[in-house]
Amino acid sequence: MAHLKLENVTNSQITNEILEKTQKGLGFVPNMYLTMGANAALIDAYTYSYDSFRANSGFSPVEQEVVFLSAAYENNCEYCMAAHSFIGDMMTKVPADVTNAIREGKQIPDVKLSALSKLTRSLTANRGIVTQAEVDEFLAAGYSETHVLGIIAGIAVKTMSNYSNHITNPVLDSVFAGRVWKK
Repeated sequence: MAHLKLENVTNSQITNEILEKTQKGLGFVPNMYLTMGANAALIDAYTYSYDSFRANSGFSPVEQEVVFLSAAYENNCEYCMAAHSFIGDMMTKVPADVTNAIREGKQIPDVKLSALSKLTRSLTANRGIVTQAEVDEFLAAGYSETHVLGIIAGIAVKTMSNYSNHITNPVLDSVFAGRVWKK
C-alpha cells in the first residue's frame, strides 16, 4: 500500500483556521486532521461535509455513528473505526452491542439500526449500486427515501477521511487507543 510522507508541509490559512477551531472544540487536534490539513481543499471539504451531515442528514447521533462505522468498516479504515467507536461510546452513546457488532462484521441486534448498517455497507462496497430489494428492505425498517440520500452523504464524508488515512497513515491518537481495530 502506498503512503505519503508529509514532511515540511506548510498549512494554508484555511487549514490553520480549521485546526484552531478543532482545538477549541475538542481540546486537541486529531492526527487525521493534521495529515488531511496538508491540502486545504481536502480538510475544508471534509469538515464542512462532516458538520453538514451531523446537522442535516435526518439521522439521530446514534444512527450517524452507525453510518460512519459501517462505511469505515467496508473501507477497512482502522483509524476511523477506532475514532468513531470512541465517539459512539463516549459522546453519542451508541449501545456497545451495536458498535461491537459493526466492528466484528456481525448482525446488529436492533432491527432498524441493522437495516441502516446493512444498506450503508452495501452502498459503500458496491460504489452506490444496490438493488431495489435492498432499498425496499431499508424503507420497510422505518426509514424514508430521503434517508437513503443521507447515507450517501455520510459515505462521502467517510470516503474522504478513509482514503486520506489509507494514504497518509496518521498515528492513532491516544484518546482513541482503547478502541484500536483491525479487520
